[in-house]
Amino acid sequence: MTIIDSQVHAYEANTPKRPWHSVPNWPDHVTGDEMVTAMDKVGVDGAIFISAFSMYRYDASYAVEVQRAHPDRFGIVKPVDPDDPAVADVIAEWKRTPGTVGIRIMMTKEPGRDRDPTDPGLARIARAAVKHDFPVNLLCWGNVDAGTVLIDRHPDTRFIIDHLGIMQPRTPPAPPQPWADLPKVLDLAKRKNVVIKVSGACTLSQKPYPFPDIWDPLARVFDAWGFDRCLWGTDWTRAYAVVNYERAVEPFFKTDRLSDSERAMLMGGACAKAYRWSPNNGSVS
Repeated sequence: MTIIDSQVHAYEANTPKRPWHSVPNWPDHVTGDEMVTAMDKVGVDGAIFISAFSMYRYDASYAVEVQRAHPDRFGIVKPVDPDDPAVADVIAEWKRTPGTVGIRIMMTKEPGRDRDPTDPGLARIARAAVKHDFPVNLLCWGNVDAGTVLIDRHPDTRFIIDHLGIMQPRTPPAPPQPWADLPKVLDLAKRKNVVIKVSGACTLSQKPYPFPDIWDPLARVFDAWGFDRCLWGTDWTRAYAVVNYERAVEPFFKTDRLSDSERAMLMGGACAKAYRWSPNNGSVS
């Protein structure tokens, strides 16, 4: 089976050549080459490389460089700016860039990201995504209600919910009620224009590796969404302070809670379908 990680972040060291906007609690660098080495070690064939907003904002030039160096390993996604009146042109240009598979918006309750779902900039992005056949990656953890309104307003747009739609810790431990928003996430599954990333799930565990307490809530996600709409991923390196790459991958390979066919769909098939991309040939029809 082909294994595709639905969300990784690679980046250079913080230098004047390409300075970081902020300094998260991540390693000093995880370059594209280093990400490929980590993937090779654990048997991950390809990944969706999300340009890191915390470091590079709307500049995805490093992701483009990495994809050019490893065209058979990465499909790339960039954040786009709802406040940019020319955002539709930005998306059109992104579509012409080799290796691109989607765009991303953020609707969390953090300053600068807490947007009204009726924001005209979001509408421009949703329409352009349809025109250029891009899925919109949506980070709305802690703000699922607003994300749901946006999705309902744009039924022709394909959305991919980041990180289970559930707020995930950047440092240990997991919160006391890590799955509190799960009912909202299950209700969101009724929308047919959206799929969900089962990414960063290990960070929600209150137990040590191999994180046995994630499987009961994940079973509810799988039942509501169906395996063909669930995209496994690690969210590495954002998850770095909580779990290393190998330990974010191995529980999904080793669990007896998944059949072989379910594992194949969860860990690659659904991602290839949602992004219309695979590491073997760069795209799927």
